[in-house]
Amino acid sequence: MLVAAAVCPSPPLLVPDVATGAAPELDAARAACADAVGLLAAARPDRLYVVGPADEGAHGGYPAGAKGSFAGFGVDLSVRLGGESSRARDEDDRPLPPSLAVGAWLLARAGWADAPIEGLGVAASTTAEVCAGTGRELAASAGRVALLVLGDGSACRTVKAPGYLDERAAGFDAEAARALGTADVAALLALDAGLASELKAAGRASWQVLAGAAEGAGLDGRLLFEDAPYGVGYFVAAWS
Repeated sequence: MLVAAAVCPSPPLLVPDVATGAAPELDAARAACADAVGLLAAARPDRLYVVGPADEGAHGGYPAGAKGSFAGFGVDLSVRLGGESSRARDEDDRPLPPSLAVGAWLLARAGWADAPIEGLGVAASTTAEVCAGTGRELAASAGRVALLVLGDGSACRTVKAPGYLDERAAGFDAEAARALGTADVAALLALDAGLASELKAAGRASWQVLAGAAEGAGLDGRLLFEDAPYGVGYFVAAWS
């Protein structure tokens, strides 16, 4: 059963070494993420899943001990998902996708040692129905399950945003923020996948995995951070 969840943005810019001179601009987001991850530990889960968007070839599960790197962003920094594990075999040597690498960094920053960890990379094209089914499976996998969910809102909030300005972006992000901040499972599952794709909202599928996991759990939500730096919607929420 799902007992807690933390929702955090997924950009590698959250990592100060990657952001370099721009690092202070995301200090408030980092602080909110630290608070959300701290609430996960307080829930005393039996298992933690780190869920985030992944490109083609990076979908699927990642065991504890899987490695990630920010070398592709010009930084000689590597992370490991929760530390060494006998389950991290040679055939599991796929590097973590960037979103899960950010999750691993957040957990390492928090000194996570509270429960076994697994990662899950979710394709942007995954339907709401499949996402929800995956979430239900995760929630049923242990007595007390927690999720760290990575993902961003639209990337079209300003003319300098990665997707340029789209007047629909603010409304999409407002509804996503409301749903994440109130643990509104139905509203998250109702987010339109086609519109999310057009607005480059990378978090849609991950949020719908969370929604499936939270069905029937009766969790309350709280929005800890909402902003659109660089024209991209960033949200931090805690469910418990």
